[in-house]
Amino acid sequence: MTPIEEESDSLNSLEDRIQQAIQVVARLRKEKEAAVEEAAASKAEVARLQEEVRHLQSERKQVRTRIEKLLSQIDQLSA
Repeated sequence: MTPIEEESDSLNSLEDRIQQAIQVVARLRKEKEAAVEEAAASKAEVARLQEEVRHLQSERKQVRTRIEKLLSQIDQLSA
């Protein structure tokens, strides 16, 4: 192989590796963007579920209070 051919092969090889690197970077950017969107959606879902849990806990407390009141009234009837 002549020096010019070797240089051309080296340049082609370098060009191929740069193109591959560009493709990898583009793919990783898309994956990162998708991951960021998924994380944001997950955070929103967590916030919604936390609010639902607070609501259910409040509702449970109200139901417990009402049941305790009814049991107290039943106790008064049987006394």
